[in-house]
Amino acid sequence: MLKWALIFLVVALIAGIFGFFHIIVAAAAVVAKVLFFLFLILFVISLFVGRGRRSSM
Repeated sequence: MLKWALIFLVVALIAGIFGFFHIIVAAAAVVAKVLFFLFLILFVISLFVGRGRRSSM
């Protein structure tokens, strides 16, 4: 789950860079916002799921 969150973070950052430099401005800005919030949601979920999977060695 954390792997997917990091992948979405990288894609969101790339889309954000395109938006900041006015390359395909409208589409990149919308994609960056959607992916950023999706990353935040996945990150929070992975934090809670990861805490429950601690091994007892």
